[in-house]
Amino acid sequence: MIAGVIGASNEAIHTIEEAKKQGVRVIAFDGNPDAEGLKAADKAVVVDITNEEATIEAVRQEKVDFLLTAPIGRYLTTTGAVNDALHLPGITKRMAQVCTDKYLFHETLNSAGLRNINCYATDAERFDSDRTGAEGVATNKDIEECKARNEALAKSIISGEMALQYPAILKPRYGSGSRGIHIVSTNQDLLYALREVAGISYVVEECLEGEEYGVDASVIDGRTTIVLLRHKKNTPMPNRQAVAYHSVQRSEKVYACIEDYVRRVVACVGLDECLLHADVLMTKDGPFMIEMSPRPSGHNLHNLFTPLCTGVDMAAEYVKRRLGRPFSFVPKAVRTMMIHYFDYTGVVVKVPSHAKLGVLLWKCGGHAMWTKSQIKLIDWKCRLRFGDTLHTVTDGHSIMDRGYYILEGDNEQQLEDCARSIRGLFF
Repeated sequence: MIAGVIGASNEAIHTIEEAKKQGVRVIAFDGNPDAEGLKAADKAVVVDITNEEATIEAVRQEKVDFLLTAPIGRYLTTTGAVNDALHLPGITKRMAQVCTDKYLFHETLNSAGLRNINCYATDAERFDSDRTGAEGVATNKDIEECKARNEALAKSIISGEMALQYPAILKPRYGSGSRGIHIVSTNQDLLYALREVAGISYVVEECLEGEEYGVDASVIDGRTTIVLLRHKKNTPMPNRQAVAYHSVQRSEKVYACIEDYVRRVVACVGLDECLLHADVLMTKDGPFMIEMSPRPSGHNLHNLFTPLCTGVDMAAEYVKRRLGRPFSFVPKAVRTMMIHYFDYTGVVVKVPSHAKLGVLLWKCGGHAMWTKSQIKLIDWKCRLRFGDTLHTVTDGHSIMDRGYYILEGDNEQQLEDCARSIRGLFF
C-alpha cells in the first residue's frame, strides 16, 4: 500500500513513521524542499500544496492508495480536494472548507443552534494570502475600498443595526495559531481595528468566558470516539495560547457534557473518516465550540501526550483503519498527567539538572512516611539555555521551540503546584 501526506512539517513525522512501521510506503508532498517530513518519508515530492490542481496531479502520478492525516492548518482543503478528485477515503474538500473558514464554520453551527453568538465577516477574500485560491495582492486602491467596507461594517454595529456585545474578538477568517488577533472593548476600538486589517479577511465575534478544553477524537463510520479530553491552561486574552494541558478523567462531570456536544457538532458539519482536534469553551450556559478541524492536534499532543495518557496512538490506529486491520480508539484508562511548555518571561539564570528535578518532584509529591503521593517525571525536553531572554508568549510559534515537560501525579492541582515550583528552578 502507498500512502501520501500533504504538508510535511516536523509534526507530520510521527504519522509518517507509524505508517512505515506497518509496512506502508509513504510519499510526502510539500512546497518547501527543506521540510523535515520530506526526509522522513520513503519519497519526497516538492509541489506547491496551495495549488490544488498541481497537488492532485502529483498525487495521481504516485498512485497513492490513501492520504495520511497529520497536523496542518490553512491547506487542509488541499487534502480534501485530492480525496475528492481521486476518490480516496477520508475528508472531503467541503468538510475542510467548513472547518478552516471561521465564518462558514460559525454560520453552519449557528443555523443548528450550536453556536449562539453574533459573528460578522469582513469582505477581503480575493486579496487574502492565507486563503487557498486567493486571486492576488491588494493594491492601494483595493485597500482603501476594503477599509471603506470595514468602516461601514463598524458603523452598522455601532448604530445598533447589527448586534454585537463587547468584549469582542477580531481574528483572521482563515488563520490559525492565535496570530493576528485583536480584542475590542469599545466602538472606537472596533472602528480602529477594522481599519487596521483592511485587505485581509477577518471575522469579528463576541467573546465568551469559561474554562477551555481540547479534544482529541476520531470519527469513523459516522461514530465519534473521544480519545482524550484535555483541560487547558491559557495565557490571558487576546491570544488565549495554551501553555499547559491536563488530562480529564471520564468520571468528571464536564466530560459527558462536552462529549455529547462534540458529537452533535460533528454530525452538523458532516465529518467522517478522520481524526479530530477541537477546542471547546465551557461557559455558564454550556459548551461552546471555538474551532474544530478534521486532523490530529499539534504541539506534541497527538504524537506524545495523548498516547502517554491513554495508550492510544491515533496515527497508528488510523493507518490500521485504512489498511483494513483491527483498530480501536477507545482508551482502556486515562492517566492523570500534565504537559507543560516553558511559558516563562525574563532572563534564564540557571537550567536545572535532572538531579535537582528529582529532589523537587520528591518534595512536591509530599513524600513522607505517612503518604503515598508521588509525582513522576515522564518526559523532559528543555531547549532553554543560560542567559536566554524569554519574551511574553503570544502564539504557538513563540513557545513551541522552548520545549516541554510531562508529569504524572494524583490530581491537577498537585501538578500545577509542581509546575510553579519548576519555574523557580530557572530564575
